[in-house]
Amino acid sequence: MSITEIIRFTTDMSGAVACAMSGSLVAIDHGLDLFGVVFVGCVTATGGGIMRDIFLGRLPPRVFTNYIYMSVALATSLIVFVVAYVMRESYKNTRERVDRINNFFDALGLGAFSAGGVEAAISSGYVENWALCILLGMVTGVGGGMLRDIMTNETPYVLRKRIYAIASLAGSTVYYHLHIFHVGAAITTISSIVIVVFIRMAATAFKWNMPRVPLK
Repeated sequence: MSITEIIRFTTDMSGAVACAMSGSLVAIDHGLDLFGVVFVGCVTATGGGIMRDIFLGRLPPRVFTNYIYMSVALATSLIVFVVAYVMRESYKNTRERVDRINNFFDALGLGAFSAGGVEAAISSGYVENWALCILLGMVTGVGGGMLRDIMTNETPYVLRKRIYAIASLAGSTVYYHLHIFHVGAAITTISSIVIVVFIRMAATAFKWNMPRVPLK
């Protein structure tokens, strides 16, 4: 494996674990059973990557040809369910802390998959198409979370709160331009993820939201 391939694999695995944890915690909060928690966790972890591969014409999507991604998401979701079930009394009494943990892992997954989406577009030969690379990073980053919210009967966060898509776009833009200027793959990936996590955490701390029409 080359250094770039190792970084890409590590980024994908980090995103899969983080998003599976986030999806599982949201599913638990909505009262889903074991199957529901695992299913939502796996979809959250793999949904953005599936969308990315479809846009790039990679069929079938990589998640269905390399089962390590689904296996990691499945194992992570099961562990989250078991821990929450065994420690359910503590879980109920620490909901705010759990929500903060979930928010962090959601941001980490968003950053990892945004970086991975841009890298996938670049490695597929679209490096000169900056719009495709950056937008594909955003689609990869927010896709799983959108599916998670839809399956739990929520309006997707990306459409209503927490500066979600903007953070992904920022991280994707940073990744693309650092790559263009031939910055090392490790620094490029880490910088992109840090930008996304920072924006998401700041948006939560300072309650930043995009403006909306006040109808109520």
